[in-house]
Amino acid sequence: MEPPDAENPPETPLVECLQCAYRDERNEIEQDGDSFKVKKNIAAKTKEIKFKIGEEVEDEMPTGRVKITPTLDAGGKLRFDFDFAQGGSVHRTGDSGRRVAVPGDEGMQRMGRPAPGSSPNEMVSLVGFCDTTSLLVGLLLPALVYVLVVVVKFLVWLRKDIGLGSKFPSPPYHWLYGNNHLTDFTFGEKYLSVIRAVVEKHPQAHSFCMAWINNIINITHPETIKQLLKSQSNGLFMSNGDTWKVRRRLLTPAFHFDILKQYVSVYNREATEMISKLLETTKRGQVFEMFQEASMCTLETILQCAFSGGQTSDETKNEYVEAIRKLEILFIEMVFNPIFIVAPSAYKRLPRGREYTRLCKFVHNTSESIIAKRRQQLMRDGRPQQKTGRLDFLDILLSARYEDGTGLTDLEIREEVDTFLFAGHETTASALSWTLYSLAQHPHHQDKVRAEVNHLLSGREENTIQWEDLHKLPYLTMCLKEAMRLHSPVPLIVRTMLEDTVIDGVTVPKGFEIGIHLYGLHHNPAVWGPDHMEFDPSRFRPERMKDRDSHAFLPFSAGQRNCIGQNFAMNEVKVMLARLIHKFVFEVDPTRPAQKEVLIVMNTKDGMWMKATPV
Repeated sequence: MEPPDAENPPETPLVECLQCAYRDERNEIEQDGDSFKVKKNIAAKTKEIKFKIGEEVEDEMPTGRVKITPTLDAGGKLRFDFDFAQGGSVHRTGDSGRRVAVPGDEGMQRMGRPAPGSSPNEMVSLVGFCDTTSLLVGLLLPALVYVLVVVVKFLVWLRKDIGLGSKFPSPPYHWLYGNNHLTDFTFGEKYLSVIRAVVEKHPQAHSFCMAWINNIINITHPETIKQLLKSQSNGLFMSNGDTWKVRRRLLTPAFHFDILKQYVSVYNREATEMISKLLETTKRGQVFEMFQEASMCTLETILQCAFSGGQTSDETKNEYVEAIRKLEILFIEMVFNPIFIVAPSAYKRLPRGREYTRLCKFVHNTSESIIAKRRQQLMRDGRPQQKTGRLDFLDILLSARYEDGTGLTDLEIREEVDTFLFAGHETTASALSWTLYSLAQHPHHQDKVRAEVNHLLSGREENTIQWEDLHKLPYLTMCLKEAMRLHSPVPLIVRTMLEDTVIDGVTVPKGFEIGIHLYGLHHNPAVWGPDHMEFDPSRFRPERMKDRDSHAFLPFSAGQRNCIGQNFAMNEVKVMLARLIHKFVFEVDPTRPAQKEVLIVMNTKDGMWMKATPV
């Protein structure tokens, strides 16, 4: 390569870089004597470079790191001397011609020459335009491709979803609102009324459309539920098949009958604490919100039984109960929101999405705090089994080992703790609350339960329920089961199909969701008769249940993925009910009747207000 002509130095694409950086009209130059600063405006950001005549400054150029020295030439014009780290140096003066000298073959090879015949000013305009366009294309094109792929995938899924839903009977359908116009877009009493009506007409299965974006196939009969349970599926809050099997095997020892026996004393202790709180309320002649009281009681119970107390403050417990309530509401809103269905990451940037994320973080932090404190205790005191004779749920998680000898990761442990904190208190609180509510609505049944408990406890010094007493409360147990049928603490369980499955003669493809609608099952006239809305504990007399299908009553689901803690929950509620009914007469506040709201559990819209009078 011939060396450049010193008298007529060639113009190079670097000219544009230098001009855009320090002489472009978008930039600002402020000068004060022999000092000045340049404000570079690049990609909507401002970078300020301070100079002083004769002093070297380092900066980052598109071509690499560069040392810049501003000087004044003999004519008094501003001149920049550029020294590139990778070799070669250039300078330019402040005149309008903007000629650039590039000494050295290496600098020429690195910078290249302009197209023949192009002028410096033409080059500035074209290169600047190309840089801006390239930047915009580079930023927008991937985003547009992503949006297009998401939309196409959503439309394909939507077409299949609508096609599948059309094969099942459905409530009256609106092209835009789906079935939601029948429920006022809520999941309260009107929604449950619609479910009961469609189940009466179509007892096996039906589709319910959440607006035009989501069809869910609900199965509401023992026969169709059996069809589903024979197939492979994952639960909404469950691990996948292989992971679930391993964890289930690891956790089963925590719910052995010998372990459950030891929890009865905890149930009695927490029942005594709840009785004390209600006595204070009755002294003031006040009504109380049953769901809140029950939730605090069952949360403390699961903390004591599964986590040996967890060393959690009362303030954190109250915040946790409130966070769970809000999370349930936000979760239902989220899963049926069109933005979440199409672009989950975009939904999480919305206010409701950010609130959901914040509450999830609080719940996770609560679990992690319990785990961390137990780890410290184990390191300090050793295995608690050496002192108490048993391992609780968290001890088992921390000491569990896979076949290769490795333990559960912190994330795996936290996931299980999250599940047990929620399922171990919220569903139990719902069962306890709705049972007391039904007994308050039907005083004669409440009186019969009280008589049974009084007879059991007569002649004892303490009014506690023992392990041996649990099977001696048949009428209380029938009332509990009937309340769980009537109100369904867990109203719906959603399963994602892992294989094609035939439901009521229709093939449901792999990947689609099916809901086991437990509320619909428990209010199916074909299963429970036309009086299914009545509270009738005698339904669960042994002689009436022996001819009923084993899958007619599923408060804890069924099959291999049934609730691992169902015996724990039933025992807890029995002890709580017996102790409370023994101590109080419960009445419903007639001015504020409870209205159901379907969240993850069967909750209430505005609370469950009751009055308790000491016996």
